[in-house]
Amino acid sequence: MDKIIGRDSQFAKLKNYEGSGKSEFIALYGRRRVGKTSLIRYYFKDKFDFFVSGVLEGEREDQKTAFRTALQKYGYKGPAPQNWHEAFAALGTIVSRCKRKKRCVIFIDEISCFDIEYSRFVKELGIFWNNIASWQDNVFLVICGSATSWMIRNVIDNRGGLHRRVTHEMHLRPFTLYQSEVYFKAKHFKWDRMTILQLYMALGGVPYYFSLLDPSKSAAENIDKLYFATDPELKDEFRRLYKSLFSNPEKYMDVIRLLSKSRQGMTRKEISEKLRISSGEDLSKMLADLVYCDLISHHSNGGKINSGIYRLTDFFTIFYLTFCNGTVTDRAFWRHTINTPVQNTWYGLAFERVCMCHIWEIIQSLRLDTILTKYYSWRSKKSEPGAQIDMLIERADGIIDVCEMKYSRYEYRQDKDDSRNLANKIADFEEETNTRYNIQTVLITTWGMKENLHSDEFQKVLTMNDLFVENTEDS
Repeated sequence: MDKIIGRDSQFAKLKNYEGSGKSEFIALYGRRRVGKTSLIRYYFKDKFDFFVSGVLEGEREDQKTAFRTALQKYGYKGPAPQNWHEAFAALGTIVSRCKRKKRCVIFIDEISCFDIEYSRFVKELGIFWNNIASWQDNVFLVICGSATSWMIRNVIDNRGGLHRRVTHEMHLRPFTLYQSEVYFKAKHFKWDRMTILQLYMALGGVPYYFSLLDPSKSAAENIDKLYFATDPELKDEFRRLYKSLFSNPEKYMDVIRLLSKSRQGMTRKEISEKLRISSGEDLSKMLADLVYCDLISHHSNGGKINSGIYRLTDFFTIFYLTFCNGTVTDRAFWRHTINTPVQNTWYGLAFERVCMCHIWEIIQSLRLDTILTKYYSWRSKKSEPGAQIDMLIERADGIIDVCEMKYSRYEYRQDKDDSRNLANKIADFEEETNTRYNIQTVLITTWGMKENLHSDEFQKVLTMNDLFVENTEDS
C-alpha cells in the first residue's frame, strides 16, 4: 500500500491504544473518501485476525454473504451462520483461538451497511463485545463507517448493550491546508500555496480527490479533468457521497441544495420555512447528521446557540452544485474562465468558507491560543439590509476581533465603500449587542494589504500563509 500521509496524530493514538494492555473498542468515522479504511489497513499492514466490509447499496443477503465469506477466510470451519447471533458466535471462535500474547485485531468496515432494518445486528454486536471480546485482554476491535450519524446514534450514544462500551472515538476529518501541503510535497507536486488553496476551494481536503490529481497539469487543467471533461472522474461522486451517508438521502440533499444558494448561511427557522417542513425533531436530526458528517457547520449567532447559523462547508459539494448542474457544456470550462468574474466571485465566496474551516489556525496566528476565546457569527435583527459578521473572536482580555475575509489575486486594496460597510456593521453590532468589549478589526486575505488611505482601519492583517500553519489542537 502507498504510505499514508498527513495522519501522524492518528497513528500516535492508534499506537497508544494498541499498547494499553487491555481490550479496546475503537469507533472510527468520517466523511466518505477521507481515508479511514486506508488508515487502519496501513497501520496494521493488512494483518487482521478478522476483516469484513459491508456492501454499499447491498441487500440483506449481500451483507450476510460478505460476513460468512470473511469468517471462512479467517479460519471458521463450522456450519454457515443463518443470523447475526450465529455470525458473532462464529466470530467468537476465531477470537478464542488468538494467542493471548498478541493483539487480536478485528476490523469491521462500513459497518452501517450490515444494519438493515430488523436485522438485530447492533444488538448482537453488543452481545459479542460484552460476552466474548471484552473478557479477553488482547482484542482490538475497530468499527469504521462513512455514515457518521449512524455510528454516533447506534454505537457511540447507544442506550442498550453498547452503552459506553466504545473505549475510544476517532473522527477522521478532511485535511487542513497544512496537511494538504504536506501531502502534495510528499507526492512531489511542485505547486505553490495559491495553487493548493485554489484546488482546496474546489475539492476540500479529501485525500482520495487529491489522489486523482496530475502533478504535470495546472490547477485549472486538473479541475477540468475532474469536473468538466467528457468523462469526468467525479461525475457520479455527488450521488455516491450522499447515498453512502444516509439511508434516505433525498431529504438531506434538499437541505444541502438550499444551503448551497446561501452565502451567509441560514437559521433552522429559515431552512424550515424555505423547505416548508416542520422545525421540529426531524429537521434537528437532519441538521445534526449533516454536521456530524462534516458537510455543514453550525455557528452560534452572537453566542445564542438556539439562533445558530448553518452553512454548507463541504467544498466538493459546493463546487458541484454551483457548476455541475447541467448548464456547463465547455469541457475546458475552468481554463476558459480564469480571471473572469465567474471564477473571481467563486473564489471570493470559497475563501470565506476556507477561513471558517480554519478558525483554530487563525486563533494560533493571532497568538490567542494561550487565552480563553469564543468564536461565533452575528446577524443583525434590525438593520436593513441585514448586517452580518461571519467571524467574531471574543477574548478573555476584553477584546472582540471582527474578522473580514477577502480573496484577492494581488495585495488587497480597501476602498471607501469597503470602509463604510465595515464601519456600519461594527456600529450595528455594538448597538444591538450593547457589548462592553473593545473592538479590533482583523483582515484575512491572500497576499496581504496594500497601504492606502483606508489600510490603517485594520489593526491586524493575516495572509493565506497563516492558514497553512499546523493546528496544534489536533496534534
